[in-house]
Amino acid sequence: MQALFGDETLDLRYYWFREMELDGIPLIVSRTGWSSELGYEIYLRDSEYGDALWERIMATGLPMGLKPGHTSTIRRIEGGMLSYHADADIHTNPFELGLERLVDLDMDAAFIGKFALQRIRDNGITRRQVGVILDGPPLDGPNTRFWSLARAGETIGKVTSAVYSPRLKANIALAMVDLAASDLGTVLDVTTQEGPRKARVVEKPFFDPRKSIAAGTATTSVSA
Repeated sequence: MQALFGDETLDLRYYWFREMELDGIPLIVSRTGWSSELGYEIYLRDSEYGDALWERIMATGLPMGLKPGHTSTIRRIEGGMLSYHADADIHTNPFELGLERLVDLDMDAAFIGKFALQRIRDNGITRRQVGVILDGPPLDGPNTRFWSLARAGETIGKVTSAVYSPRLKANIALAMVDLAASDLGTVLDVTTQEGPRKARVVEKPFFDPRKSIAAGTATTSVSA
């Protein structure tokens, strides 16, 4: 980013954005990403410049070994970042995800969904997203379907995203479970494509809970 924009992005705070130009190409540059790493996203504002922007970025990054890639599933799950259609969907509400701090139900504005969210807040939730660690050998890649979770033979939820973390030397996963099974330390039975395993409810996110890496500070911690 410094090779492209100089020092202009260095003071861009986490989750802030700025209107910028690169060789006359109008852009939005933001300090965001989908992998819980220190990173940036570049939004093109005029599709006619798509090819030119791509070639400019790749040419600048060539000496640094820049190559096209994909977001890291491992880092996403380590950071507790949600994937829509997997960890959340149209039937999921922010209270189940622990995101109530982002919902202001006392504001005057009558935004869409406000009264439904007020009812959920007042009545309480029946399920909650949790982090779990699965026992056994490293998973053979991330899960491609939901895995059933049970306690005492009764289905109480599902694993929505799972992967082996080499950093943590553990199989980590996000899961949606009944509220009664969401306490830390709760042991559950999970059915994977590799056979049955035990799962234990733990704190999430699993790594760098304060997002200090993404925010550009050095201190990190691990949840296990």
